[in-house]
Amino acid sequence: MAVKNKLEKLGLHQTKIELGVAEIMEDLSIEQRDNLSISLKNIGLELMEDRKNILAEKVKTAIIDLVHYTDNQIKINLSDYLSERVFHNYAFLSKVFSEVKGTTIEKFYLSQKLEKVKELLVYDELSLSDIAFKLHYSSVAHLSNQFKKMTGLTPSHFKNLKQNRCFALADT
Repeated sequence: MAVKNKLEKLGLHQTKIELGVAEIMEDLSIEQRDNLSISLKNIGLELMEDRKNILAEKVKTAIIDLVHYTDNQIKINLSDYLSERVFHNYAFLSKVFSEVKGTTIEKFYLSQKLEKVKELLVYDELSLSDIAFKLHYSSVAHLSNQFKKMTGLTPSHFKNLKQNRCFALADT
């Protein structure tokens, strides 16, 4: 809605607005492009015109959607999912993503999965076994090992730290 409002205020007509992408009908003049860029920066967004940046953002958005907003994780491998979703072969996507974001697609995907694990641990509605199943880990041990490797904590220790912190905040 914020992007739509900014476009309308600038007299621009959108053909599509979705998470991370807005397409407009008009060809922008340099002045319009500068005004749009300033307007978007005022609401914490960035105008991207470089094709590599746009492609890397599409990959990032697809991964975030998959991990955080899809209840049923993919049944195919990540490379096939991204190729189908972004309409490029995976080798090209991987090269561009690493170049633009400074990390690999796999590392970004794992970091997003671990953020989701942390979120589910804090909510305390699912067991670790249920979380491992939901996020398609091969086993609870695999999830726990990956969690410890990337955070330095076991999932149980992380959960206890968060619970103790919440209790301490409630007491103050």
